[in-house]
Amino acid sequence: MSHLLALTMAAPALAAVVLLLIPSTSRTALRLVSLAGATGGLLASLRVAFVYDRAQGGLQLLDSVPLVPSLGVHLKLAVDGWGVALLLLTGVIVVTGVLASWSVNKRDKEFFLLLLVLVAGVFGVFVSQDLFVFFLFYEIAVLPMYLLIGIWGSSHQVPAAGPFTFAWKRFEVGSREYAAMKLTLMLLVGSAAILVAMFLLWEHSGARTFDLQVLEATKFPLAVQHVVFPLVWLGFGTLAGVFPFHTWSPDGHASAPTAVSMLHAGVLMKLGAFGVLRIGMVLVPDAAAWWAPIVGAVAVVNVLYGALCAASQKDLKYIIAYSSVSHMGVVMLGIATMNAAGWNGAVYQMVAHGIMTGLFFALVGLVYERAHTRTIALMGGFAHPMPVVAGFFTLACLSSLGLPGTAGFVAEFMVFVGAAQGASPWWVVPGVVGAFVTAVYVLRACKTIFWGPAPTGAFAALPDVHRTEWAAPLALGALLVVFGFWPRLLLDFIDVASQGYLGKLPLAAVAQVLP
Repeated sequence: MSHLLALTMAAPALAAVVLLLIPSTSRTALRLVSLAGATGGLLASLRVAFVYDRAQGGLQLLDSVPLVPSLGVHLKLAVDGWGVALLLLTGVIVVTGVLASWSVNKRDKEFFLLLLVLVAGVFGVFVSQDLFVFFLFYEIAVLPMYLLIGIWGSSHQVPAAGPFTFAWKRFEVGSREYAAMKLTLMLLVGSAAILVAMFLLWEHSGARTFDLQVLEATKFPLAVQHVVFPLVWLGFGTLAGVFPFHTWSPDGHASAPTAVSMLHAGVLMKLGAFGVLRIGMVLVPDAAAWWAPIVGAVAVVNVLYGALCAASQKDLKYIIAYSSVSHMGVVMLGIATMNAAGWNGAVYQMVAHGIMTGLFFALVGLVYERAHTRTIALMGGFAHPMPVVAGFFTLACLSSLGLPGTAGFVAEFMVFVGAAQGASPWWVVPGVVGAFVTAVYVLRACKTIFWGPAPTGAFAALPDVHRTEWAAPLALGALLVVFGFWPRLLLDFIDVASQGYLGKLPLAAVAQVLP
């Protein structure tokens, strides 16, 4: 199985290279090559899951090539149980995203090329065991978003409000250029914080290496840990939508084209949470334990603030965008517990939320293409002309509110159990309140848009899904149900990683977050 992880990354990257050689006029060839690259990554991810030994756990499928030995930089690839679950999520989202983008007709060659480069970077983050290479792939995954939103995104009206209304027109708030620039600048500031933390770890590792296994075994001075952890938390947390550094996310979601929204919410936000968990919690555990109550308190703010903001939105994409801020708060809450139930729930929530938002944005894209509006008040009764879209949208809503039998319920239940077992069981209360508010706004939106009287006029003849549009609803909808009724499919991978990393943490660090 040598080089299997390299093949997972290489499949979309090689497809991107092939796209450079195909004329822009060969639209069918461009799409087929893009689909082949995405499918290659998915098949390789499935193969990784099949050969991964869950009984043994730990890092497997090791592959290493020296890059800059004098600085301790190696292209070292290996995967743990967390990585297996997130590789599968990425593979599914990118295949369905490519199929959902079949109708792109503006500079489609460049669109699919950037999409594949982005995905290669995402795969690289989940398998990199060298911190420098981890950061390199992280940047490769994030930076294409600027062009994908700035060129292929959409602009919309955002009513001026608050004390800075004078700046609305000056900064073109609501335009795709504004959303792309805001996203890029905020994430670059986060990247700068990560870079500082990374070199602090390198400098104090003793061996001056970026090897994550060596860094895990290093006992860093407490003063260094207390500088590194907030840099890692806020650096990666900016991408994960941590309050108050989340403001790029709703604008980015609302302006992004369908496939980019699917990858943005479904996968990219998970890179941030994965970085906090894999780098912050594992490498500097003593500081992580000290900061855990703050991380958890901010997480419950995320849960409630995101849910309340979503409930006040009139644009369907903004509802889903703010719901992502809320659901990523659940992920960060699970991470803050520093126990097996919480960590398992956090990673499972990454997967469940990724599938759910991927389904949401695929369906919103279909509705917008047909109705040419995302304003909820202008829609109604769409279940009559579009019963398939209505059915799958309702399924996504039920997973979002945590209905038993869906993946969302399994994830939130484990996070709340982990929170109840931690040092701050009061975290469960705002978490449950946030779940209640989520139920209110998703059911209200679903009822208003789909389950009313039959529409009249142009809306009465809206076409339902057809051809490649079936891929995302069928695949993602099925996974929400399968992972809801059979969570062990993923939990066996996730738990062995959580138990392994928790077993390596200093007892003093773990004791700080136990009741």
